[in-house]
Amino acid sequence: MSTEFLTLIVVAITFSLYIYIGWRAKAKDTKSFFVAGNDIPAIANGAAIAADWMSAASFISMAGLISFLGYDGTVYLMGWTGGYVLLTLLLAPYLRKFGRFTVPDFIGDRYYSNSARVIAVVATIIVSLTYVAGQMRGVGIVFSRYLQVDITTGIIIGMVIISFFSVVGGMKGITWTQVAQYSILMLAYLIPAVAISLKLTGIPIPQLALTFSDIAERLTGIQSELGFGEYIAPFQNLSKLNVFMVTMALMMGTAGLPHVIIRFYTVKTVRAARWSGVWAIIFIALLYTTAPTVGAFAKYNLIQSLNQQPIQQVREMDWVSKWETTGLLQIEDKNADGLLNISANEDTNELKIDHDIIVLSTPEVAGLRPIIIALVAAGGLAAALSTASGLLIAMSSAISHDLYYRIYKPDATEKERMLVARLVIFITVLIAGWFGINPPGFVGEVVAFAFGIAAASIFPALLMGIFDKRMNREGATAGMINGLVFTIAMILMMQSQQLFGTEKPMLDSFFGINAQGIGVVGMLINFATAFLASRGTPPPPKEIVQLVENIRMPSSD
Repeated sequence: MSTEFLTLIVVAITFSLYIYIGWRAKAKDTKSFFVAGNDIPAIANGAAIAADWMSAASFISMAGLISFLGYDGTVYLMGWTGGYVLLTLLLAPYLRKFGRFTVPDFIGDRYYSNSARVIAVVATIIVSLTYVAGQMRGVGIVFSRYLQVDITTGIIIGMVIISFFSVVGGMKGITWTQVAQYSILMLAYLIPAVAISLKLTGIPIPQLALTFSDIAERLTGIQSELGFGEYIAPFQNLSKLNVFMVTMALMMGTAGLPHVIIRFYTVKTVRAARWSGVWAIIFIALLYTTAPTVGAFAKYNLIQSLNQQPIQQVREMDWVSKWETTGLLQIEDKNADGLLNISANEDTNELKIDHDIIVLSTPEVAGLRPIIIALVAAGGLAAALSTASGLLIAMSSAISHDLYYRIYKPDATEKERMLVARLVIFITVLIAGWFGINPPGFVGEVVAFAFGIAAASIFPALLMGIFDKRMNREGATAGMINGLVFTIAMILMMQSQQLFGTEKPMLDSFFGINAQGIGVVGMLINFATAFLASRGTPPPPKEIVQLVENIRMPSSD
């Protein structure tokens, strides 16, 4: 039985499970559609949060970025994990106590302003669309390899599947589907990691293998010979400034992600929200402590398997030929010596490999059994689908609930609101699919842009809304606008070469800060603008001050 056929069987089984769960738990009213009826148990919600959080960027791209960036790639680990702790401790319990459906709902009511609500909706849509584009590309990569189609066709297939889960199930169906997806993606990540760890080091626990074996030193030696520099040496690919700024952008952005925050509204009580966060951190840690080992093992395996091997023999390897078909792996015999030369020098390097295929290809490179390869493919799809569905719900609820119901038509019926919500999902899937086909970077990089935008727009409004009683609508509105506009403008200029096909980027950096870290500057602009504007305008009404004091009071539930 071929690897591709076995993969199709495993994927079909897992998808059948998702469809069954989603159909059984489908949403029948707006409360179920937007916040799963507020009755999800804490441990199940923790697993759903983890699945929502561990997207294609975490499963597919993060280990690839660490593999190629070495020490500097750990900014993604530090930023994403640290940000989740920040969200759980600093924001989630207060937002759950406030008790609304969405992030724009909180901002609109806290700042007693429909203008602030609209800006929050715009920020939610931009953040979610940028984020979901990475998920669509992840789905396309998996399908392109195992269905042997191009990435565009793979993304279109993913669009159809994601639309079904999101339109039918709403938040309730998605939540229980994500519990199953978490189990599958974690098995798919841990099993190959353990197998490769045993094969390379003889130690079955990957985290211990990376720490107590000599694999890192061996990899450093190989890389140094090829001109890549030491694998574990810091600040070779990112400056100290960018390591700090990217980490901060990812942390603050995490605490402002609408599709993650909305998860804390799906439980019954504030206490359950806190425990959801605790469970989620435990579940997330399983993958995030494994990713550095997968990155190191993958890089070592890849170089050892391919460098200085006859090119014709390499091309005859099944996994190489299949990935070459997708266009994500390219081989060129530049010096016509018949051998594959891997080098840090672009002029002599004869292997080009997309960062996003590292995790998916590693089991094949390591010669693991086809069933493990199939499981990894199913895990990659589970990671991308779970996050994409959560993002679509966040966008759908922002438009159908916060714009259509709260502003445009307050007397809209349940049926009308559900129809609008489902229509919005369909439209946003089409837009996200286009961005997935034309991404401004690798999956992990695209997702990093979303975090920067969230850090510059939503996070300050939430933090000041909870901890600054003097913050008013004028301050919050001005801050969000300035932070959002600045950050988006900077990202567009720095990524103009990829986005618009310019000969070179319109802007290389902002005083040395790259596009992934620019959100921190936008965040500081947001805070400064909001503070100055709020202190120069009338204070919020007494009832709003009382509201802030109430949500900060300890809850007994």
